[in-house]
Amino acid sequence: MASQADIAARVKVSITDGVAHVCLTRADKRNALDDAMFQAIAAAGERVKNDTNVRAVVLSGEGPSFCAGLDFGGFQAMGSGGAGNGSATAAGLMKEGRITHLAQQICWVWQEVPVPVIAALRGHALGGGMQLALGADIRIAHPDTKLSMREVHWGLIPDMTGTLMLSRLVRDDVMKDLVFTGRILPASEGAPLGLVTRLADDPVAAAMDAAREIAGRSPSAVRGAKQLINRISNAGAAEHFATEREIIFTLIGKPHQVEAITANFENRPSKFEDVG
Repeated sequence: MASQADIAARVKVSITDGVAHVCLTRADKRNALDDAMFQAIAAAGERVKNDTNVRAVVLSGEGPSFCAGLDFGGFQAMGSGGAGNGSATAAGLMKEGRITHLAQQICWVWQEVPVPVIAALRGHALGGGMQLALGADIRIAHPDTKLSMREVHWGLIPDMTGTLMLSRLVRDDVMKDLVFTGRILPASEGAPLGLVTRLADDPVAAAMDAAREIAGRSPSAVRGAKQLINRISNAGAAEHFATEREIIFTLIGKPHQVEAITANFENRPSKFEDVG
């Protein structure tokens, strides 16, 4: 279980002139997601969601990467047949009135935030990091940012709201290509597909500029616009997330998933038994 000190150290929130900057602060691990990071991101989202003085949010990662996905320690635990962390340990963390568990909530909370959320991407946005970025309303990325719905590489599915969010941005065949292969592509290729909103050499600066512009608009109009757009985009979310949870728990720690992880750590081709 993560300590309060670890949780407090994972994310920094600063608010200036109506713009909240939420920054992941585990740069030495490329802001990878461990239990403390999951809890810290969710708490940061709740904080800005309930601050009526916030008019726009920038979500970024300290250091060279936005977020490289689940911490390797979680995969190692899964490879030993355990639950790992993230979605697995989140099974018992459904709170009354929520449609998400913890791992889903760190992405979904940015849709619950009533003002626009802009993700600034650089370095890596892989797996859970990519799904975190998809939870934002707008994504501004450096052209070389590595993007991937990486879960299949580890014998998993995108289980942090990713397929719903991705379905709003790209064609079904593009989504299937990205999810089925887990391939890594640069943001310069992802932008024409719809994965990112626009490219910038300094995505954090560009995101802050955009956030300040939004913060200067009528807050009532901006909030109303997000509510209206989300009413269409997020229809059916609760049912989709419930199915997502059902499927992921049929995979974690099972032979195919354990083999995918073991083969990756042993740097060899996977050898999967036929599905019976």
